[in-house]
Amino acid sequence: AVVSTQSTGDGFPLLSRLAMLLINNNKICKIAEDLYASLPNLETLVLTGNALEDLSDLEGLEKLSKLQYLSLMRNPVTTKPKYRFYVIHHCPSVRVLDYKKIKQVERQSAAKMFGGMKKADKIKTFTPGDAIKKGPTAPGPGGDQGSHR
Repeated sequence: AVVSTQSTGDGFPLLSRLAMLLINNNKICKIAEDLYASLPNLETLVLTGNALEDLSDLEGLEKLSKLQYLSLMRNPVTTKPKYRFYVIHHCPSVRVLDYKKIKQVERQSAAKMFGGMKKADKIKTFTPGDAIKKGPTAPGPGGDQGSHR
């Protein structure tokens, strides 16, 4: 599904020439992570007045490399702390967010807030029964690295 609502998971077919998409006042609650595959040349996306609640609901926007104009106004997610910085960092091609031009100082602040976090670093969980990964062992006395002869 390209955009998800609570009632349907239907998405878009490949629309390679589509550059602007306006989907205002619907019940969109998540952006599918494969959105870029259906809309590879999307430059403008207006999702004003939908049901996007969490920053994780926006992850599908990250791979839209040509997206320049994005509006998420009147979505619950816009009230989250650091919402604007999150979008600026995760969608670097966007130049205008919620009808407000992104300034260089905002990009720098977003990089400081989110630059050190990779997706794999955010979620580190241990599942009982999984093998524990051990790092390289420290050299023993005399420089021996634990090799057995």
